[in-house]
Amino acid sequence: MTLIRRHAIAILAILALATAAWFRIRGTLAEPLWLDEAYSAYAASKRWDFLWHVVPRYETHPPFYYSLLRGWTLIFGDSLAALRALGIVCGLLLLPAIGLAAREAARMLRLPALPVIGVAVAFAALWPVLVEMSREVRPYPVLILVYAMALFALIRTARIADGRPRIPRVPFALYILCLALILWLHNLGPLYAAALGLAAITLLAHRGMARNEWKWLIGGHGLAAFLYLPAFLILIDQAPTWVKSTWLRFSFNGMPPKLAELYASQGAIAMLSAATLALLAVPVLAGSTRGRRLGIALFLAALFPVAASILISLLVAPVFIIRTMTAVAVPTILILAIGTGGHVGARTLWRWPALGALLLLTSQMLTVDMRRRAGPPMQDWYNALKWLGERYRPGDVVWAYPNEGALPFDYAARDLGLAVVTRPIPTAVPTLDGGPGAWNPTGSRGVVSLPAERLEALAAAPEATRVPTIWLLRLGANAYDKGDHLLDALESRRVRIADCESYPIDIIGLTRPELVTGHTPLFPARRARCLPGK
Repeated sequence: MTLIRRHAIAILAILALATAAWFRIRGTLAEPLWLDEAYSAYAASKRWDFLWHVVPRYETHPPFYYSLLRGWTLIFGDSLAALRALGIVCGLLLLPAIGLAAREAARMLRLPALPVIGVAVAFAALWPVLVEMSREVRPYPVLILVYAMALFALIRTARIADGRPRIPRVPFALYILCLALILWLHNLGPLYAAALGLAAITLLAHRGMARNEWKWLIGGHGLAAFLYLPAFLILIDQAPTWVKSTWLRFSFNGMPPKLAELYASQGAIAMLSAATLALLAVPVLAGSTRGRRLGIALFLAALFPVAASILISLLVAPVFIIRTMTAVAVPTILILAIGTGGHVGARTLWRWPALGALLLLTSQMLTVDMRRRAGPPMQDWYNALKWLGERYRPGDVVWAYPNEGALPFDYAARDLGLAVVTRPIPTAVPTLDGGPGAWNPTGSRGVVSLPAERLEALAAAPEATRVPTIWLLRLGANAYDKGDHLLDALESRRVRIADCESYPIDIIGLTRPELVTGHTPLFPARRARCLPGK
C-alpha cells in the first residue's frame, strides 16, 4: 500500500469518525433524560449493594449496565453530559468494531477489503437507530458495541479455523466473553445470544470435527450460560409480574415502518435501497461454501432476535420494542456492505446499481436524522419545568403519581437549576410494598397504583391540606389512574388553576380555595396549557 493511499484512508477514517461524532453529539444536551434514562441515572447514583440487592427486586434487567454506568459516573460525574457520554463513546467505538468485522468478512470471502470496510463504517456512522441509541443513557449502545465485537470475533474465528484442525483460542475466547456480556446487558440478551450460538454452529461446526474441538465449542457456550445463571434467576423471578401487569400491547399495526427503522431507515426509498443491496449480497455470499456459511450466520444474527421477540410477544407477553432490537442493525450493515463492496471492489456489472442504492440509502438516512433533530424530545421535561417554574411558589409540592414520574422530573429540575419539592406517590421508586389493594400497572414491582379510597385518604391527610398548591404530575395517566381518582380527590378540596399538557407529561395545579381571590390570578396565565416547544 502506497504512502498516499494510506494517508487517504486515514483521512477518510477521521472524516467518518468526525461525522459519526457530529450526528451523535449535536443537540444532545438540549434533550432531557426521559423516563427510562432517568431510571439508569437513578440506579447509577446508588451504592453497589443497592444495585445488586435492591435493583433485582424490581427490575427485569440485570444490574450489570447500571454498575457500568455507576463506575463511569464515579470517574466523570453525573451531569447530563457525563451520563450521555458513555453511550456516545460506545457509538464511536462501534465504527472500528464494525470495520474489523467487515475486514474479516471480506477476507473470508476473498473480496477486496477496503470497499467492504468503507461501506460498513459509513453505514455505522449514519444508521439512524444507531445514532439514536448512542445518545441514550440505556444499555443499548453498549449492547450494540458488544454485539459487533462478538460478530467480529466469531467471523475471525471461522476465517482462521477454515481448513485447520482446531478452533483458534484467542478470538473464540473473545467471542465467549462478548456472549456472556450480552446476556448480562439486557433481559432480551438471551435472544441475541441464541442468534450468535446458531451463527457459531453454522460457521464452526463441520463433519469430521475433532472431539476436543466439539468440547471447546460446546463448553464455551456452556460457560457463558453458566455465568448468566444469576441474571436468569432475576428474569424468572420478575417475569410473572411483567406478564400479568404490563400495560404494553403488541400489534402488527405499523410493523413495516418499525422494521424499516431496524433494517434500513424510514421511507420506501430506503427500504428498496436496502433490499437491493441485500439481494446483491446473495450471489457474493453464495459463491463458495464459506460464503454460504457466513451468509446464513449473518442473516441469523440479523433476523432471529426480531423474529423471536415477535413470537414471544404473541405467545407470552409484549417484548418487541424497536430500541431493544437495534443491535440487529450490525449484521444488517455487514450484509449490505458485502452487497455493495463485493460488486464495487470486483468491478462487476452490478456495481452501478449498488452505488446508486448506496447513495439513495445514505441520503435518506441523513434526511431522517435532520428531521429527528428538528423535532421535540421524546418527553419534553425542560419546557414543562420552565412552565412550572413561572408558577411554583415556596411551600408548594409536586405530587408525582405514578412515583416513577419524579425521576425524570427531578433530573430536569436539576439541569435547569430549579429548586422544586417533589413527593412521589406512594413512595419514591422502588415501592416494593404498596399495601392493600395496590397493583403494578407497568409490570415493575417498583411502581404501584393505589385504590380510590387510599388516594382519597392521601388527599385528605393534614400534611396535604396545609400545602398551598399541589402540582399533580401524571405520566401516562390512563395507564396508572384510569378513573382520575387522585385528581378527583384533590379537586374536591382545591381549585384547579393551571394545566400543562405535553404528552405523556401532565401537570395540574390545584390550590387551596382561600388563595384564589376574586378574579385576580395568583399565578400568571391561569388555566394555561403548555405544548411541546412553547
